[in-house]
Order: sequence, then structure tokens, then C-alpha cells
Amino acid sequence: MEFSMLLVIIDEELETEAIDIAKESGAGGVTITKASGIGLNEQTTFFGLTYERSESVLLFILEKNISKKVMKALDERLNLEEKGIIISMPIESIAGITQNQLENFEKKLKEDS
Repeated sequence: MEFSMLLVIIDEELETEAIDIAKESGAGGVTITKASGIGLNEQTTFFGLTYERSESVLLFILEKNISKKVMKALDERLNLEEKGIIISMPIESIAGITQNQLENFEKKLKEDS
């Protein structure tokens, strides 16, 4: 079984919606961290302060085919060209996944086939 990591960086207000979309598309758990970012063109706001937008970083470890499905659903439904980015990376090795989790991945794959 091949796994991928999806790294999703989105506006913080879209976090819950993104997680719901990912779950509907077959994702199980997610690791969530908070971040702030500044684009290439810094925007100045009131009193000359630089605006840093609040972002959420979502990290999913998924079976490769589920990963593609989740990525496509998030991109289509959240209009990520304007609101975020998704990076998919293959996982060469992994530890810490239980046999039960592997069985759930396999079951989900069979259901989707």
C-alpha cells in the first residue's frame, strides 16, 4: 500500500469546511497547526503595520488514491487559487500506523472501487 502526505495551507476561517470536505472524500484523522503568512506583495495597513493573515496548516496521511480524491475535492470546493494551497508528497516509509488503521484504509479503497 502506498501513502501520501497532503499538506493543506488555507485561510483559518476555512479550516472546519476543509476538514469536512476531506472527511467526506475519505480522509480520517488530521493534524492541525496554526500559522501566519505574508504574501510576496506585502500589504501595509493602518499605522504602517504589515498585515499577516491567519492560516491553518492541515496535515493528512492518506493512501495514495484517497489522497488524490481529497486533493481534488478540496481544490474544487474551496477555490484554492485564491484561498490556499495543497502539496502532495509521497511517503517512502511510515511508522506508527496500527493494523486497524491499515485495515480501515483497505476497506475504504474496496468500497470506492
